[in-house]
Amino acid sequence: MGVSRLVGPDSWFLRALDACNTEAVARQRSLRLRARVTLFFAFIALLAGTVLVGVTYGFARSNLIQDRTDAAQKQAIDNAERVKEVLDVAPDDVGVFLQNDLQTDPNGFAVLSSDDQTLAGTDTIHPISEFPDRLIDAVRASGYGTQYTEIDGETYVAVGIYIAPHEVGYFEAFPVSGTEQTLTAILTALGLGAAGTLVLASLFGFSTSRRLLRPLSDVADAAEEIASGGLDTRLDESSDPDLNRLAASFNDMADAVQARIEREVRFASDVSHELRSPITALSAAVEVLDTGRDDIPERTRQALDIVVDQVRRFDSMVIDLLELSRLDAGATELNPERVELVDLVARVAARYGEPEVPINIVRRAPKEVVTDKLRFERILANLLQNARNHGGGVLAIELAPARDQRFQLAVDDGGPGVAQSERERIFERFARGSAARHRTGTGLGLALVVEHSLAMGGSTWVEDRAGGGARFVVELPIEVRK
Repeated sequence: MGVSRLVGPDSWFLRALDACNTEAVARQRSLRLRARVTLFFAFIALLAGTVLVGVTYGFARSNLIQDRTDAAQKQAIDNAERVKEVLDVAPDDVGVFLQNDLQTDPNGFAVLSSDDQTLAGTDTIHPISEFPDRLIDAVRASGYGTQYTEIDGETYVAVGIYIAPHEVGYFEAFPVSGTEQTLTAILTALGLGAAGTLVLASLFGFSTSRRLLRPLSDVADAAEEIASGGLDTRLDESSDPDLNRLAASFNDMADAVQARIEREVRFASDVSHELRSPITALSAAVEVLDTGRDDIPERTRQALDIVVDQVRRFDSMVIDLLELSRLDAGATELNPERVELVDLVARVAARYGEPEVPINIVRRAPKEVVTDKLRFERILANLLQNARNHGGGVLAIELAPARDQRFQLAVDDGGPGVAQSERERIFERFARGSAARHRTGTGLGLALVVEHSLAMGGSTWVEDRAGGGARFVVELPIEVRK
């Protein structure tokens, strides 16, 4: 079932706002500006944090590894000197010296070798074959070498020194697990810092976007106030020159809109008022002629019938225009009173030529409401007249509950229904649906329904009736307040 709701009075300004809203709905899948600003700040923080973490970690890693390598080399050279001294004095005791007296890293080990054969070591677990061939070849060729290698799943920095007087090589392995743990701790700290910076940047971006978009929100709120009838709504001046220009431009536009709308309202009111007197006189004269219709020829009588019908229609239109002018100018006030809803509907239906129309009461529909009785009567009368003139007759009136302490008044007709493309336009002034182009009426009845329902805080729309035809629905609060 298609439903079209009318949300405000008809004016070119509101149609422009509706066009903007339609464009916004068409782009609803794109990210909001606030989200994009927040993501921009988050991206910049992420990029800066990644670069900072990478540079800092790389610098720390390079320095720690270099320090570990320098310390290993220095200690290996010192230990090689001590081993040479033992070899010079008591070569047969070098094995005992390596196992008992050589000061090596607690988790490291040293090996003394000759021609790829292990001569002695700090333990019996790690022979010379544990050291990489590339390091052994470098020691043979140049007498010294350093290389990072993996032994038993652990990473070591291996240092080799050739002791030429005794034609042996001294090899010592230093674990780098401590350095790796330090680097892991540094990387974790940098990562947490970057994550914290990302969160703070996102919050800052969100906060900044709110401050940046607040003027736009103020403009949107002011536009909504104007759209709802508050034509005197204006933006406050700002100390910021850029924002002050925005406020000034908006206020100038609002002044122009208000002046134009008020000018149109005054024109319609003045025209309607000026037409009222001649129309009244013309109606009286026509009624006098109509009372003597039996004394005039048949052809003149037919012309008189056309004149009487058109004068009455013109008089009704002028009355409706005057009523709309008063509504536009805010010259009418709400007069809420407590009424029996079903009784009021039945009396209005009988008064306007529909005494036998069925009144369907949906379960939990309110029995009593506080409403403006004259406005309610005008709404129902116009809906009944619309169904009678354009909808093939009134089939039923329905009263039903609605959400948020509201109720619905619906009038069903037996006409062809209202096309989906016309469901908003028919509530405009002097607008008619395709089914009503050649029928009677002023084209203002539904516009009056909208204005009166809006004045009471309600809304109006048309939808399909089950079984064919149209259903005009007015939703009103159960208790209307001034």
